[in-house]
Amino acid sequence: MATPASDADRERLVALLREYYAQGRLELDEFDRRVGAVLSAQDLDAAAQALAGLPQLPGGTSPGGTPPGRTKRRRGHAQATEPAAGWLPTQERFRDPTTRAVMRVWIDPADQSRHYVPEPEA
Repeated sequence: MATPASDADRERLVALLREYYAQGRLELDEFDRRVGAVLSAQDLDAAAQALAGLPQLPGGTSPGGTPPGRTKRRRGHAQATEPAAGWLPTQERFRDPTTRAVMRVWIDPADQSRHYVPEPEA
């Protein structure tokens, strides 16, 4: 079952798209198309796909990320109970050897970090 997209999820994704547009990485028609896709999406996967194919933002991170001049220190990958707004799902899945749960890999386009989120049980 897909995670429904909340208004906060949509707002964060639109803010990311605004940043890409402000930096000249999107033309107005492409920006409008992607914003429309975010606003009309019913689930988080579909909303996040509006950022698919966009490169990492230069000179820091996107809105809601780490401020310029500060870096995130991570060891390994992050596990989360659900995907955050803006994360893009990948086709990668694996079974966690400890919990036996099926995990899906998500990518945060702001910093290219990988996140493991349990797949809903069918």
